[in-house]
Amino acid sequence: MLRSEMKESLMFMYNLKFTLRTLRRDGFYSIINIAGLSIGMAAAILLFVWVYNEWSYDRFHKNEKQLYGAWSRAEYNGQLKCWNWTSALLGPAVKENYPEIIETTRVSFNKNYLMFEDKKLNMVVAFVDPGFMNMFSFPLIHGNQETALNEINSLILTETASKRLFGNEDPMNKDVTFEIKHSVTVTGIMKNLPQNTCFEFDALIPITFYKSLGELNENWENNTLRTFVQLHPDADVENINRDICNIIKEHTNNQNPIETFLYPLNKSHLYSKFENGKPTGGRIDMLRIFSLIAVLILLIACINFMNLSTARSEKRTKEVGVRKVMGGKRPSLILQFMGESLVVSLIAGFIALFVAWLLMPAYSSLIGKTLNMDLANGWFWLCALAFILFTALLAGSYPAFYLSSFQPIKVIKRTFKREKTLITPRKLLVIVQFTFAIFLIIATLIINRQIRYAQSRDNGYNKDQLIYHAFQEDIEKNYELIRNELLSSGVAVSVTRTSAPMTEGWNTTMGIEWKGSNPNNQIMMDIYFVDSDWIKTTGAVLLQGRDIDIHTYSTDANALILNESAEKIMNFDNPIGQTVRLWGQDWHVVGVVKDFILHSPYSETVPMLIGGPGGFFNTIHIKLNGTNRMSDNLKKAEKIFRKYNPNYPFEYKFVDEEYAHKFEEENTLNTLATGFTILTIFISCLGLFALVAYMAETRRKEIGIRKVLGASVRKIVTLLSKEFLILVIYSIFIASPIAWWAMNKWLSGYAYHTNIPWWMFIGVGFLGIGIAILTVSWQAIKAATANPVKSIKTE
Repeated sequence: MLRSEMKESLMFMYNLKFTLRTLRRDGFYSIINIAGLSIGMAAAILLFVWVYNEWSYDRFHKNEKQLYGAWSRAEYNGQLKCWNWTSALLGPAVKENYPEIIETTRVSFNKNYLMFEDKKLNMVVAFVDPGFMNMFSFPLIHGNQETALNEINSLILTETASKRLFGNEDPMNKDVTFEIKHSVTVTGIMKNLPQNTCFEFDALIPITFYKSLGELNENWENNTLRTFVQLHPDADVENINRDICNIIKEHTNNQNPIETFLYPLNKSHLYSKFENGKPTGGRIDMLRIFSLIAVLILLIACINFMNLSTARSEKRTKEVGVRKVMGGKRPSLILQFMGESLVVSLIAGFIALFVAWLLMPAYSSLIGKTLNMDLANGWFWLCALAFILFTALLAGSYPAFYLSSFQPIKVIKRTFKREKTLITPRKLLVIVQFTFAIFLIIATLIINRQIRYAQSRDNGYNKDQLIYHAFQEDIEKNYELIRNELLSSGVAVSVTRTSAPMTEGWNTTMGIEWKGSNPNNQIMMDIYFVDSDWIKTTGAVLLQGRDIDIHTYSTDANALILNESAEKIMNFDNPIGQTVRLWGQDWHVVGVVKDFILHSPYSETVPMLIGGPGGFFNTIHIKLNGTNRMSDNLKKAEKIFRKYNPNYPFEYKFVDEEYAHKFEEENTLNTLATGFTILTIFISCLGLFALVAYMAETRRKEIGIRKVLGASVRKIVTLLSKEFLILVIYSIFIASPIAWWAMNKWLSGYAYHTNIPWWMFIGVGFLGIGIAILTVSWQAIKAATANPVKSIKTE
């Protein structure tokens, strides 16, 4: 037994030594193999780190499987629409009446000022029920997890928020001023939120405090906040959903048609897209795309290894023959070649890990999210080792079985022949490799085209020189003074106030009635309130009627402007002067505007009612004077705001910049796809370059004889290049229909999308051929221009 183990150990050491010697001897090709695998593995690692981060959203909570968000569902213009906002009364009601629900919390996110001594900071505050701390795994560094939110004026800060507000001071039990007027006390410091959570806040305050300010809208009719529940481990969520489905209707005498259902928290990030009431996708689509890209890049790198290993097989035929004559069995030869693959994969794997670690900060900056490789985590290294072993198996299996299949008699007698079939495994692998590359080129171009198409879409108003500022403390009561001074000072050419920024839709409404409407057909519309000069300020396009003007028309407090989509639904012969009943009041239509984009630029515009000053406001929009320097306008505006709202800083936002944020997800997709497509092309070309170099090396004598017999450089270059160019052409014809089908399916997920032009496939085809020509031509020309006498003598 001991002798057998020693023999196996010696054999292992011998094979390892032989493998390293082989790698050193085949220096150029070993470098190509290791470089290709390293780049492919590093790219795959970067992608898989991002994919894992996205997949892991809110899966770290100890109660993960029992946590659900309450969602609302209602028929919206003939289809069931879903949203994750609920009534403030829902949480307490379901906790009291359903024993399967063991805990609930309501969450309302707001931006508020917190002040300590001379520091005043605008932070994201989440108003929550005390159960929040027990439901979610957000540990406290200081304070008691169970009691930190028990008092009405409790305040929990994150580490970063505490550092910003208190510096190095101990914050515990210190009083903080909330919105200038109210006092709250620090009862806990929370560890900074992880990247992989849907929650974003700097501070937690009990929702009872929010209620004491008169801000909590406790009404079954209004969806104003988010509600989360924790179920009993044995609870059946389907049964609970049946029970709570009509809870809103029951509390509104069937006047409100909204249904309620629970949706798993750990699915909310990836599966947030609903169609007709059913989850159909969301960010999971991006994960699938980039998981596929990661696999394709890794596969392409492995194909390089397979091709080079089998291409150089003739160099090792004699070795295989001798080993078999000496008693070597095929299984032992397979293990030997797999071992060589493992050594190369280990070297490439550790290089890839190092490269990925070096690139991680730049990669994080590129995608706008802080990612890291947890090198201190044992599970990370276990996964890394499994990844390397998988790559070794994928890359080494075919060469191992191929090399070990040589017959010793034919090899030693030199009767072993190269394959002459039309499609050899090596040619097939090259076709597969370039099919993936061509597919990714087409996909990247279509993604880029879709983004540019949406960016060029008419947004329906003028974003230039337009800024907005949220209402704070004294802005609302001093609005007219601020407006008049902005205009008289020449800072602005127009000013108006609205219920939300021009880039966001915050409110929807149902129960709208008009002449000819069907009371049984529930129509939901966006509702957006504006003041005088809204059209002048925003540049919205007036199609009929006039702007709302409370200064000229006193009845315009209840005036309405319809967008095109709303006018089509209402089907008025002449909308001007028509009456629309909303919230128990009559509103009269004074105008119709062109549809403008309030939500996603990739979605169809929804019907919208733009109401007059009879509604509510929380945003001021300012059209700056373009004849002045922007910096001068902003300085003067800041002085005016500080004059009439002295306790708060001037915090404005440019509408065009906020509108650009709507493209962030698709821009990230495009950036990643472009970068990794370039890597894919590079890896494919690297392998093709090495194959051409090896073919030129093995055919030196043939090339030399052809030159002696009068063959021109052009003919020899064509001879060496045409085989590979034909394979690339095959790849183009295979990849094009696959890419057309896949990208059509992807585009169908957008209501507003571009088309796929036929000429794109022709252009990509020529691009692929050009890349292949550039890759093979240098080695082909080098071989064709070599001294034929030297080539023949050294053979």
